[in-house]
Amino acid sequence: MAHPVPAQPTSANSVAFGPGTSASPGQQLHLRRPDDWHVHLRDGAMLQAVVAATARQFARAIVMPNLTPPVTTVAAAAAYRQRILAALGPETDQGFNPLMTAYLSETLDPGELVRGQAEGVFTAAKLYPAGATTNSAAGVRDLAAIGPVLETMERIGLPLLVHGEVTDPEVDIFDREAVFIERHLQPLLARYPGLKVVFEHITTAEAAAFVAETGPQLAATITPHHLHINRNSLFAGGLRPDFYCLPIAKRERHRLALRRAATSGNPSFFLGTDSAPHRRQAKEASCGCAGIYNAPFAIESYAAVFEQEGALDKLEAFASDHGPRFYGLPPNRDTITLERQDPASEDAKTVPLTLELDSEAGAPLTLVPFHAGEALPWRLLA
Repeated sequence: MAHPVPAQPTSANSVAFGPGTSASPGQQLHLRRPDDWHVHLRDGAMLQAVVAATARQFARAIVMPNLTPPVTTVAAAAAYRQRILAALGPETDQGFNPLMTAYLSETLDPGELVRGQAEGVFTAAKLYPAGATTNSAAGVRDLAAIGPVLETMERIGLPLLVHGEVTDPEVDIFDREAVFIERHLQPLLARYPGLKVVFEHITTAEAAAFVAETGPQLAATITPHHLHINRNSLFAGGLRPDFYCLPIAKRERHRLALRRAATSGNPSFFLGTDSAPHRRQAKEASCGCAGIYNAPFAIESYAAVFEQEGALDKLEAFASDHGPRFYGLPPNRDTITLERQDPASEDAKTVPLTLELDSEAGAPLTLVPFHAGEALPWRLLA
């Protein structure tokens, strides 16, 4: 649960929050430093612009491999990790550790995963159904084609991360996750009972129930945006491209089910932002990109949800404990501090409408952050 740190002059308002309690402005919440178990850092100029926002609050992050070309080899993953650290630089890395993943394809040599894990490069491997989301064209069309890969992962204990949607054009986009469970995830778990699987960025009540009812080999990440918005949000006052992501936001009953799962204390659910930056021009286009950039205020966004649900005492477990336990990694030893503010006050910190992010590789990048224009009730202290 959330815990106080030893009293210091800057922490005079520190308190421990029990079940059902909320905070007053000025009170502080100290958490074991969290990890992000699903993030897109991109590459090149975008990587340089966005990586510091993740490193500022998270100690580790599972980095998605859907670059162009995708990360399918040990050498490519190691080189990408070096680019991430170089983009931060020693002054801003804050001890950040990017955890690399392999992009599964139907031609991938299982031996590459064995070597990548043995060399400490691959922490997991990612399954994208071909055509399911951004840069997934090189993904898997037939699970049977990667049978040897899955058998190897089960044997060596390398977790499988799944984008859980079918791509059958006859299936409604709002039903693709639920259909994926029945068609693919249930048979996969039965075929490989020893395989550790993370059902990424779940969006439905069906997914939350399936994870809760399944054994400890299955876990799920939950994003902040799927805890805040439903599919009506896409059309509030007009078309809202900055709320378009994949998997797409669902009905209100699904959002509420995700909130119950995240705040339940069940160790099968943990934090994964799925922060996915795109230039503003690419979002506000005739064929806009899927993805929500939530990294700059991610932990504050989660804290708002947990307070609304009367579950601040469960936030640390969700953000900082469940993920490391599933991956077999130690929890972080350092802490972060959140401070409660009054969102209605004149001096409340507000999420900018846009972020003009500098990049060494070219002109500034304009991004629209999640919660743009809002004052969140919590702010992360430096």
